[in-house]
Amino acid sequence: MKILVCISHVPDTTTKVKFVDGDTKLDTNGIQWVINPWDELSLTRALELKDNASTGVSSVTVAHVGPATTEPTIRKALAIGADNAIRVNADPADAYFVAAQLAEVVKQEQFDIIMCGIESSDYNGSAVGSMLAEFLDIPSVSAVSGLNIENNEAIITREIDGGKETVTVPTPFVAIVQKGIAKEPRIAAMRGIMMARSKPIKVIEPVAIDPLTEYVKFELPKPRAACKFVDPENPKELITLLQNETKLI
Repeated sequence: MKILVCISHVPDTTTKVKFVDGDTKLDTNGIQWVINPWDELSLTRALELKDNASTGVSSVTVAHVGPATTEPTIRKALAIGADNAIRVNADPADAYFVAAQLAEVVKQEQFDIIMCGIESSDYNGSAVGSMLAEFLDIPSVSAVSGLNIENNEAIITREIDGGKETVTVPTPFVAIVQKGIAKEPRIAAMRGIMMARSKPIKVIEPVAIDPLTEYVKFELPKPRAACKFVDPENPKELITLLQNETKLI
């Protein structure tokens, strides 16, 4: 059984966001790039399954849509333990474009389980996983918080209103993963970092797909108002603020 984990290349969450070119592009100067956290947890679970011989998982591959400058992020995934990687040599224009490119990767390589993080921490679109399944015409399961393989059958736990649901899904399928799939992401050991240098990254050219969206302009949220501190001995002032400024009462 072969697993593909789709990974995004996103700014570290401590990044101070700035825009250039008339607020139409992200200023990438000085950004520390990382694997999207949900994708990293997906990769961790995929590797856990491979470590368990009873699951029958023979390989874990990572796939990414991005230019050559994103390869350090792909190498990190290889250092964590992925066997090999595929990079589609294109700028990720939008979710539709990315899903279409990943679908071509799956068609060429034939994977049994495709794992996608529920969203990327930069655009938060939550669309690639389901779009990918539609392109491939295979089932997708959303809100996956657990994945096991028993007797060559995928058993999935997913979050639903008021509880959890357990389902079995025939392969191939797309698992759209959220928190809970793994406790903590794996940390690359020195041996893994050294081995990652020699692991293959297959580069393929993109297929001709037009994106469905266009980014016209980015805008930062308005700064939060300064905090006001109220003397606990003066509840009248608090009530006045709640009535006149916040309109809560």
